[in-house]
Amino acid sequence: MGFRVAVVGATGNVGREMLNILAERDFPASEVIAIASRRSMGQIVDFGDKELKILALDTFDFKDIDVAFFAAGSSVSKEFAPKAAAAGAVVIDNSSLYRMDPDVPLVVPEVNAEDLKKFAKKNIVANPNCSTAQMLVALKPLHDVAKIKRIVVSTYQSVSGAGNAAMDELFRQTRAVFVNDNIEVENFSKQIAFNVIPHIDVFMDDGYTKEEWKLMAETHKMLDPDIKVSATAVRVPVFIGHAEAINIEFAKPISEDEAREALRNAPGCLVVDKREDGGYITPIDCVGDFATYVSRIRKDATLKNGLNIWVVSDNLRKGAALNAIQIAESMLNQGLLSAD
Repeated sequence: MGFRVAVVGATGNVGREMLNILAERDFPASEVIAIASRRSMGQIVDFGDKELKILALDTFDFKDIDVAFFAAGSSVSKEFAPKAAAAGAVVIDNSSLYRMDPDVPLVVPEVNAEDLKKFAKKNIVANPNCSTAQMLVALKPLHDVAKIKRIVVSTYQSVSGAGNAAMDELFRQTRAVFVNDNIEVENFSKQIAFNVIPHIDVFMDDGYTKEEWKLMAETHKMLDPDIKVSATAVRVPVFIGHAEAINIEFAKPISEDEAREALRNAPGCLVVDKREDGGYITPIDCVGDFATYVSRIRKDATLKNGLNIWVVSDNLRKGAALNAIQIAESMLNQGLLSAD
């Protein structure tokens, strides 16, 4: 028997990717239902070689749904995720709403799949922030080998992380530069075309942004609360694909070769690390891929036990949609999901 699956926010970037990945990975669904706001009702979205008609969220009854993927933002999740969970659906939520809830597991399956056993308190599992997900896929195997004490991470995050409107803005601004039109800024604090912006999400009292705080807090919840984390999150004029430069301090020695070996053997990781022109992965190389790529593995001579790595992944996939589907697959493998 297959599962009845709902995708909430099916017209957005992440929702569409969820539908793509459910089809690509042949998730055992007897039915997949695409849901969005009332203004999108009746629109058509692709699901493999099929087309699905959008149903309206405000009138949808979740009572026969086994798994509900939410990809519509915190306000939607706040109102509708508890209703779906109370109706019996296992909710896998991509928003930030439940990530720090102690009764909701926050999971990257390659890192802490065992935490999924705690889902039953609220019938909800939280999907982490896109930049945290790919970072921890790369850090977990290294932490297992030499125990990480401290990381300093700088992110280079694509505009797709801010949604469809942000991608459209990058396109319009880029075109405007070439045809000498006025540059209109709507979704970012400054022009994004041909620029970088060290500001993602709101500023907090300590000077860090909420995006930077997420990297810190989510690392502590999923990997190790004792790891010291310092983050700088930067938006760059790239459509899809996040990159991260990560400096790592370990509790004990680890060589470059030991790090490469651990990463090559780790689930979800692919190492592309040749010290030559083009011997590394860039965001454009990873679009549409499932893997988290690691390149530029090298010693940090300023630390006793330090390494630098470069991590790249498709933020709409591993950073959001793919991780959500992998959570459902891991629950299925652990016997935590059942079809009514």
